[in-house]
Amino acid sequence: MKEYVYSDRKAETAILVGLITEHQTEKKTNEYLDELEFLAETAGAHTIRRFTQRIAHADSVTYVGSGKLIEIRDYIKQRADEGEETDMAIFDDELSARQIRNIEKEIGIRVLDRTSLILDIFAMRAKTATAKTQVELAQYKYMLPRLQRMWTHLERQGGGSGGGGGKGSVGLRGPGETQLEMDRRIILNRMSLLKRRLAEIDRQKATQRSGRGRLIRVALVGYTNVGKSTILNMLAKSDVFAENKLFATLDTTVRKVVIDNLPFLLSDTVGFIRKIPTDLVDSFKSTLDEVREADLLLHVVDISHPDFPEQIDVVNRTLGELGCSEKPVIMVFNKTDAYRWVEKDADDLTPATEANVSLEELQKTWMAKTGPDCVFISARHKDNIEGFRRLLYERVRYLHVQKYPYNDFLYPISDD
Repeated sequence: MKEYVYSDRKAETAILVGLITEHQTEKKTNEYLDELEFLAETAGAHTIRRFTQRIAHADSVTYVGSGKLIEIRDYIKQRADEGEETDMAIFDDELSARQIRNIEKEIGIRVLDRTSLILDIFAMRAKTATAKTQVELAQYKYMLPRLQRMWTHLERQGGGSGGGGGKGSVGLRGPGETQLEMDRRIILNRMSLLKRRLAEIDRQKATQRSGRGRLIRVALVGYTNVGKSTILNMLAKSDVFAENKLFATLDTTVRKVVIDNLPFLLSDTVGFIRKIPTDLVDSFKSTLDEVREADLLLHVVDISHPDFPEQIDVVNRTLGELGCSEKPVIMVFNKTDAYRWVEKDADDLTPATEANVSLEELQKTWMAKTGPDCVFISARHKDNIEGFRRLLYERVRYLHVQKYPYNDFLYPISDD
């Protein structure tokens, strides 16, 4: 039997499940499952097969319908008969407690949805006390409406101290209080404590931001894994952790950057993603405050990704939810070295597709859309970095002079 090893342990095996609906084409579903597979890989799981179901909308009982669920069950049973384990099934949407309970009962293996997988990755990535507190709160928010399903698992195990993370003990139950009620009370109390901690963190971070002096604040934003940390390291000459995996950065990192003689603050923030759990956005408020208080946003885009226009839309929608859609933005199209396209033959009369667009044509298109606040670079290969630095200098200088006009003479206009 072939074993896939991540780090020093055998990876768990997973099947992925997604829907093709009237609002989501087969192509789009496959793109979402590609991302879900990357999420699973980041969490340490190896994908062995995908299942898709064509349906008008998600089934409220089984998500995919009973027929597809039987097909998935038979596949898992066949693998078991051959001595192969299937550890989990990961679904590309958020599932209700009822759906999870029915699916697990039918297929007999652990079920995760997209939200729980992202929360698992965040829990793995959280290193600082702030990030751990934010992730724990998001986990409890996700867990609370699903307690009944979690308690059925504990009942089969002969009891426990709380539904999936409660800190209580069975001996603390009051007269007539069920285990489910006790678990709910414990989690609500824990959430209240975490919210108080995060409120204190908010106050501390606000104090830190107010003490940073009269410097323009620039925030790197973008989809996850587009190269924000690499750009921060390049501009600030720092060594912030950067990795080709999703959500390599959870904690906001702030560095002082100087271009020519102009200093400003540059922050790296957590990456956005499709279908990002609302609880995560709420819990990471103190981290995302760096975006809210920034004077300028650098929206970093992985231009080599086949679906980068939708990733741009996801980021823009999230910025809108944060109340940041009116901030000045520089579009930074990164990874030009990895961009690939296929030139059409002269006698090919079929319509051109996205795969037939050259990098030069893309540059002209996006420059026409965004105007001069647009730059194409490769942070990895240092391509067009000087052009990027010049553009950044001019935009930061303009904002600085608007805020502190008496400093105009300190930062001359660039000759370029």
